[in-house]
Amino acid sequence: MRRRFREGDAVTFDFAPMVDIVLLLLIFFFLTSNLGARQNALPLDLPRASTTVQETPALPIVSVDRGGKVYLNGKETTLTRLGGQLKPLLGTSGGVVGLRADERGNYGTVVRVMDEIKKAGGERLALGTRTAPARGK
Repeated sequence: MRRRFREGDAVTFDFAPMVDIVLLLLIFFFLTSNLGARQNALPLDLPRASTTVQETPALPIVSVDRGGKVYLNGKETTLTRLGGQLKPLLGTSGGVVGLRADERGNYGTVVRVMDEIKKAGGERLALGTRTAPARGK
């Protein structure tokens, strides 16, 4: 039997499902907003190049700062531990590793890092640069 609406009955609205959806959206935006912050976490003075390509978020990024410290995805590591930490990440990136090194850093350290990447199974390097300013005519 159908229940008939009477003027005395109050209409209610359940806010619980709407609050759940808003919280899920908020969590989604918090998680996705941190993905881009990883690339610029270290203050590196990258060399300039006339053309640059955007890094892919799935790429493992190895960084070398001016003092010769080595970082993997923004977390400090050592040369001896780099290979072991890098091996599991190479499967998802297809053997491509991003390498960002400070322009005024130690060239020898960068070469040793490249050697460790090769030993870990890295097949190709994506070198990090910044865009060179346009030249005036």
